[in-house]
Amino acid sequence: MSAMNIRDLMHASPVMPVIVLDRVADAVPLARALVAGGIRVLEVTLRTAAALESVRAIRAEVPQALVGVGTVTTPAELDAAQAAGAVFGVSPGASPALLRAIAASGLPFLPGVMTPSDVIAAREAGFEALKLFPAAQAGGIGMLKALAGPFPGLVFCPTGGIDAGSAPDFLALPNVLCVGGSWLAPKALVEAGDWAGIERIARAAAALRPAA
Repeated sequence: MSAMNIRDLMHASPVMPVIVLDRVADAVPLARALVAGGIRVLEVTLRTAAALESVRAIRAEVPQALVGVGTVTTPAELDAAQAAGAVFGVSPGASPALLRAIAASGLPFLPGVMTPSDVIAAREAGFEALKLFPAAQAGGIGMLKALAGPFPGLVFCPTGGIDAGSAPDFLALPNVLCVGGSWLAPKALVEAGDWAGIERIARAAAALRPAA
């Protein structure tokens, strides 16, 4: 897994589930359900106290999963993600200090951008695969089409406000390799332990195909 670069990871699943876990006990069955449905790339967000231990559990018990850490906002959080065994990272935005730390870490990473200036700063730091966030509020499909002109070599994983209905339209864009979405691991199904229901959602998402 360490040999995979960020584009490899983006190609591995058309949808990257944005996972929020309140209980470590849910991490492994959730990961198994998503992988069984054909979704291998999992983003566990640093939004709860259970996140890093959940990543450790998935790494230990679900070897087919490519588990990364999202909502990375500081170099310290980046260090913690790597220590937990994350094979990639994702941020909602990026400061110069965070971009430097990511580049130095060697961890495959999707820095978050929202504006053309953000894109230029990330590209100057050496990143050509980016997360557009929050995608819907940033202009969605229209923004991605607009960015394709001045930034023809860059690819995106738009995240934020995307659901099963809109994902195919985003994936039809040539500069979109995958999308991020929380609809694959809805809180109600996770709390209920409805792993079969989550596997069905994952199977439908895995059937989507990006244009690129």
